[in-house]
Amino acid sequence: MKIYISIDMEGMPGTFNWEHERSDRASVRACCMAHVTDCLNSILASEQAAQITAITIADSHSAGDNLYYGITALDERISLISGGPRPHYMMPAFDGSYDLVFLLGYHAGTGTLKANMDHTYSNSRIQKIWINDIRMNEAMINSAYAGYHGVPVALISGDKALEAEMQEAMPWLQYVRTKEAVAKFAALNYSQTAVQKALHQAVTNALKANNLPLYSFPAPFTLKIEFHSTAMADVACLMPYVKRLDGRSVEFTDSDYGTIFEAIMALVTLASTAAI
Repeated sequence: MKIYISIDMEGMPGTFNWEHERSDRASVRACCMAHVTDCLNSILASEQAAQITAITIADSHSAGDNLYYGITALDERISLISGGPRPHYMMPAFDGSYDLVFLLGYHAGTGTLKANMDHTYSNSRIQKIWINDIRMNEAMINSAYAGYHGVPVALISGDKALEAEMQEAMPWLQYVRTKEAVAKFAALNYSQTAVQKALHQAVTNALKANNLPLYSFPAPFTLKIEFHSTAMADVACLMPYVKRLDGRSVEFTDSDYGTIFEAIMALVTLASTAAI
């Protein structure tokens, strides 16, 4: 059994705003390390531990420099992907050889009510994002990429608002609620002990689950992004086959979800070059 773990930061227990991440980076990294370590310890203590051949962790928040390499010392089967920019953004080096995907520390999509640090890919660039007219968050985008490779997502951790989004999109998931928003940049973080217990049970259930569904969309795939400014849409249209819908919105269609997955980051990166 091979397990792939993609980690974000905004849904980690103990975090609450981006200024906190910048000004007290050590404590934020400690929050992240503790949650991921709890997950790994639960996997390694499970009945299925002897069947596991590899655990790959993708450090997928911001520059990919949030986990210390020392986390791999827990077991020789653990490897860590760090750094960026890189292909496949939050799912680098992922393929169909994996059996299960866990998404840890994820957050609700941009514009979600009562969500802590809600955004999708970029708080400063993307206003809204859809695939096949379904409003997306990062967990859904990445889950569809796992499904594209024939691999189910079994467990997600994050805030209460993301839980509501994922219950609608993927009701079979094991979900670990880490906190709830007081406002976008304020959170009620749950007890570390309570989250640890919930995570252990969720990991146990996820590893025992059989025949989990895949999250996917019917082809062709149509990506639509509404940017924060017309200038961002201007530069996004420099990418071939991008269609301008209105002042701030663009559309891109392809029959291959892997192309759509890469196109999202390409369009966001182009938008970052725009003068506001």
